[in-house]
Amino acid sequence: MSDPDLTLYGLRLSGHSHRAELFLSLLGLPYRFVEVASAEQRAATAFQRLNPLGQIPVLADGAAVIPDSNAILAYLAARYAPDGGWMPADPLAAASVQRWLSIAAGEIRTGPALARLMVVFGATADRATVHATAARILTFMDGHLAERPYLATERATLADIACYSYVAHAPEGGVSLAPYPAVRAWIARVEALPGFIPMPSSPIPEQA
Repeated sequence: MSDPDLTLYGLRLSGHSHRAELFLSLLGLPYRFVEVASAEQRAATAFQRLNPLGQIPVLADGAAVIPDSNAILAYLAARYAPDGGWMPADPLAAASVQRWLSIAAGEIRTGPALARLMVVFGATADRATVHATAARILTFMDGHLAERPYLATERATLADIACYSYVAHAPEGGVSLAPYPAVRAWIARVEALPGFIPMPSSPIPEQA
């Protein structure tokens, strides 16, 4: 296989971008990161050709273009690490990974991720509802992780990569992780994986 020609278009402070960049790093793949920091950049014709929806991240692998962070994870696992266990072949384990990918795009996005988006980027949403969603999913994750080291199987999979970034950075949205010891232990295990790279932290505004 020739050396990959990978370019990741994203935003360093985006958890969606980070999960794609984290997986590239865990796989030891060389890549270029192109910062797409503003809405104007995403609306530009050149970026719209990559993703007509104007969303980040987008991965370009030579002539192949893959939008959407979870799609990028699935592509990289199948293309560059088909035997790495990131997407298990066993049907039940694969279904478990898919479930957590859905949770990453669902409850985590509308809970911890949205809480952070409100603080860091000024998004508008009902704070009580968002924090209630965050508490519900974090409580569920904590109970789940109290009995196992990783979300889907006994080793790290795409499930952990998809869920890590916004859960680990939940405190930036005012969501404390103190009540969730199993979640914090899981975060530490993900951060100990060879090739792990952190997402830059955003300052947490002082509370009045």
